[in-house]
Amino acid sequence: MHIAEGFLPPLHAAAWTAVSLPFVVVSACRVNRLMREKPETKLLLAASGAFAFVLSALKLPSVTGSCSHPTGTGLGAILFGPSVMALLGTIVLVFQALLLAHGGLTTLGANVFSMAIAGPWIAYAAFRGARCLKAPLAVSVFLAAALGDWATYLVTAGQLALAFPDPVSGFAGAAAKFAGVFALTQIPLAIIEGLLTVVVVNLLHQYSRDELDGLAFAPGGAK
Repeated sequence: MHIAEGFLPPLHAAAWTAVSLPFVVVSACRVNRLMREKPETKLLLAASGAFAFVLSALKLPSVTGSCSHPTGTGLGAILFGPSVMALLGTIVLVFQALLLAHGGLTTLGANVFSMAIAGPWIAYAAFRGARCLKAPLAVSVFLAAALGDWATYLVTAGQLALAFPDPVSGFAGAAAKFAGVFALTQIPLAIIEGLLTVVVVNLLHQYSRDELDGLAFAPGGAK
């Protein structure tokens, strides 16, 4: 999801920024309300952002000089709902662009949409869907984290395909090629991320039950 600085055409970069901005504004309002109404969750909120920062900064070399990495946004989406992750993910991506040269500022809107918006919403939908089907907590968390990770990369593949369609097969062919570049490394990485998120959520469920009450993690929690 970390499209490099200057890689997208200016119009594409501006369009993704315009699409992502409303989600980030709503997310900021949601986070502000959450901290005002439930100040005891501040540490957990910060930990969710730190989890995303650390995991998404771990790069694994892929093919053709590219790299893959976990996203870490599934945890926050499970605990607080997907809307919160738009702001947290944006903060993570800004720090990574400035401190690690991971991603970029001109491509920030596109990276935010794939990692901080699309991924968390898919993760949250998977978690809620699995829980509605009475799946065990561990299975629900695993599916949420893994599918949220894969969704991020599929969206990124689509973003790149829109910017650089294949001369012969067009958008569909380019999207398949971009997705295939990351498939060999991203599939196992998402599985590992899912397992790690299960461990973290189980620990929180065991030792931080009071802080979890009323969050999106709880039945009927807010989005």
